[in-house]
Amino acid sequence: MSHTPILQSRLPRVGTTIFTVMSALAARTGAVNLGQGFPDFDCDPALPALVTEAMANGLNQYPPMAGVPALRQAVSAKIESLYGRTYDPETEITVTAGATQAILTAILCCVHPGDEVIVLEPCYDSYAPNIELAGGRVVRVPLKPGVFRPDFDAIAAAMTPKTRAIIVNSPHNPTGTVWTPDEMQHLASLLEPTEVLLISDEVYEHMVYDGARHISASSIPALAARAFVVSSFGKTYHVTGWKVGTVAAPASMTAEFRKVHQFNVFTVNTPVQHALARFMADPQPYMGLAAFYQAKRDLFRAGLSSTRLRLLPCEGTYFQTVDYSAVSDLPEAEFCQWLTNEIGVAAIPISAFYEGGFEQRLARLCFAKKDETLLTALQRLAKL
Repeated sequence: MSHTPILQSRLPRVGTTIFTVMSALAARTGAVNLGQGFPDFDCDPALPALVTEAMANGLNQYPPMAGVPALRQAVSAKIESLYGRTYDPETEITVTAGATQAILTAILCCVHPGDEVIVLEPCYDSYAPNIELAGGRVVRVPLKPGVFRPDFDAIAAAMTPKTRAIIVNSPHNPTGTVWTPDEMQHLASLLEPTEVLLISDEVYEHMVYDGARHISASSIPALAARAFVVSSFGKTYHVTGWKVGTVAAPASMTAEFRKVHQFNVFTVNTPVQHALARFMADPQPYMGLAAFYQAKRDLFRAGLSSTRLRLLPCEGTYFQTVDYSAVSDLPEAEFCQWLTNEIGVAAIPISAFYEGGFEQRLARLCFAKKDETLLTALQRLAKL
């Protein structure tokens, strides 16, 4: 008889993500899916046309391991223009298979067994498993409840001689908070006397609202000197399924990053890279992104204001966090299932972004949707 050997799991506590669960439930019930963070509208048609053109022109073989030179040059020029730091496209910019691969690779290249990595909860669900795969220890520091701002006293208290890195995400998924210039400078001062590296997850960098600006780690020399700065074309250009991102880091750090990258994915889709390089010649698509999404945010918040949901501030990203305590006493996961089944709108519990859950009666809704999708969702949520 055939026999399948039993695997000893590298991630024994990991199951199916809440995003997959809620999207599947939304599909089964016909709910409006405001759970998983992806647009339901198309990208600029010029972008896939450029991909088709690149394929027709024979750009279908392996590109350089670090990425197509023209794309790395375009990314370097954008960072210099927006944030004032010059990264050498040859030695300091790497094209990755999305931001999630970028973060995993950054962790694998620098975290050794027994090292500690600080994460600020609530946080994106890939961080902790990435650290565990590297043999590191996850050190969880909560953002201040209710306001979700960094607690620098708690971060300082969590740092030890074993601390290898800290992961910071601004604009922040799931809460939509954006770190201020003072907060980024405080982080720089805290890390300055240490050997702690920074993994700066900036995939929502162009979605900052109400006249505020994104403060990239690359714009602060003391942080840029120790940071892997992660960005995402998928978020910026409405092509999340393309899974293309970038990492900018000092040359010595990039050299170690690329050692892991070349044996992880080696390189990234060639015609897409060429298309993105040409598309980036016009900065308007990313420079206009804040206004585009702010209009959707404002439409969504105006509609939600007539419900019993309490709106938390949304300074950035395309996520709106709501407090449902005036609607239900259910735990967050159960409330989101009820909302999907009974109201017809799928959401994500904020507790899913904490280890073991942390109940605050909060849920995350994604407004990266067509206006008609948002209006349909609002019509259903009006029952609350």
